[in-house]
Amino acid sequence: MTALIPTDAEDPVLLREALRRALDGGPALGLGMVDGAPENVADGLAAVIATSGSSGIPKRVALSGEALRASAEATAARIGSGRWLLALPAGYVAGLQVLVRSILADTRPARIEGRFSPVSFAEATLEMLRPASNAGIPDLYTSLVPAQVATLLDAADDTAVRAALQAYRAILVGGQALPEPLRERAADLGVRLVRTYGSTETSGGCVYDGVPLDTVGVRTVDGELRIAGPMLAEGYLGDGSLTARTFVRDEHGIRWYRTGDLGLVEDRVVRVHGRADNVIVSGGINISLDRVERIVRRIAGLHEAVVVGVEDERWGEASVIVAARGEVLRRSESEQLAHARDAVEDELGKHARPVRLIMVDEIEVLSSGKPDREAIRRMVADLH
Repeated sequence: MTALIPTDAEDPVLLREALRRALDGGPALGLGMVDGAPENVADGLAAVIATSGSSGIPKRVALSGEALRASAEATAARIGSGRWLLALPAGYVAGLQVLVRSILADTRPARIEGRFSPVSFAEATLEMLRPASNAGIPDLYTSLVPAQVATLLDAADDTAVRAALQAYRAILVGGQALPEPLRERAADLGVRLVRTYGSTETSGGCVYDGVPLDTVGVRTVDGELRIAGPMLAEGYLGDGSLTARTFVRDEHGIRWYRTGDLGLVEDRVVRVHGRADNVIVSGGINISLDRVERIVRRIAGLHEAVVVGVEDERWGEASVIVAARGEVLRRSESEQLAHARDAVEDELGKHARPVRLIMVDEIEVLSSGKPDREAIRRMVADLH
């Protein structure tokens, strides 16, 4: 057995050294585990990450040192290796992987001082661009969530912010779907975004711009995406039943992670349609709220909108759009809703049209930067 050391991951410098030891055999790190953490875990485990995603259901994902290394090595094989900026909480897998990649590349990660903002991002990047020796400046990388990308692009008229964005060889973007208008804005500025797909259970992103990393297998079973590869988690600490349901072996003995996402794999390109459990039944027809949300987010002024389901007297269930007031353009609420309804109808049919647009001061988010869908759903239910 290996000792498990709970940590709040507040100090990235100390965490990096502890992580280096964890990757080399222990002690393992317990991230986000407020209470109830065991004193010891199985040999080979390097980290246990407590995560609830946006659903609010807590899970403790057990990751081996081998899995974390395999993920970091596959990333380096795809996009290269260099120096990383830590702009996400290190207690989440995307932030933790920034540290793992830095350890394997033998580089010192930079970090955002204080709260994330265009100014702090530009200052941290500028510092990275100053060569510390005659070795020159390594390639720069970072990981962000779409909301951070949007914040930076909104401030890109500032020369320093724009130059900082353009300085990175690759900016990995994950945590949630990247709206197409956001990707296009970045491309127009020469900013190199890489859309990632994965989860804590896959040691972070394992599909880049729709293409699985070299050591990753992706297939669909009954429409659900499943992932195989050396970066898979060992399972869920203390929950053998959930582990058995989520990680399954096929007839050849290959271990697959059931993502719970619906999608397609065509010519090795992965297309994610949304969560299998994020579906409502409206008028007797199944509607993927993730697909509705993707369509809504293409509309100017609704790029960061969230779509949730509510009970509806007429249809049984219906979808509602929630958007921040600062993002919505100078259209009336009814005009903006009409535009969204038309766009959804064009792609999914009349039955999928949202019934309401609710504007709020700001979208509630989790500490990971993802929308807090459960809190948003409760708020909408109270208003609807």
